[in-house]
Amino acid sequence: MPGGEGEFTHIDSQGRLRMVDVSEKEESWREGRAECSVKVSPETLRRILDGSLPKGNVFEAARLAGIMAAKRTWELIPLCHPLQLTGIDVDFFADRVANEIRIQARAKTRDRTGVEMEALVAVTHAALTIYDMCKAIDRGMEIQNVRLTYKSGGKSGTYERS
Repeated sequence: MPGGEGEFTHIDSQGRLRMVDVSEKEESWREGRAECSVKVSPETLRRILDGSLPKGNVFEAARLAGIMAAKRTWELIPLCHPLQLTGIDVDFFADRVANEIRIQARAKTRDRTGVEMEALVAVTHAALTIYDMCKAIDRGMEIQNVRLTYKSGGKSGTYERS
């Protein structure tokens, strides 16, 4: 029967996709963190940091996009459950040596399923917004290294990327 230890629980006994029933799971505090980076040209990074791009404040637009996307993860990723997020933070760190912007997101909830996907959706949509706001001057940007860095809560416990 699907759903046992180590089995892929999104497939029923006939091989059909299904949304996992979490109604019997205990609610717990859960947190997910993710990160990615956007590689940009030195000129693009300079213009982002000095605020001289015609579309406005890149970081604030990207932060809002990440938050909004995290709230709609269940609509974007098939079989994700809608969650009542209690918090979502999206932060940016510019590295002038590497010519990149690192994006980190943290999503929190008290629910029956984790918030890893919400954190991952937040960083990727923030990165896509940076790309959109800067593409007129830098079509060579690269979104890189999207990854989960931390999750806590639930039966599987805590994961932290080393």
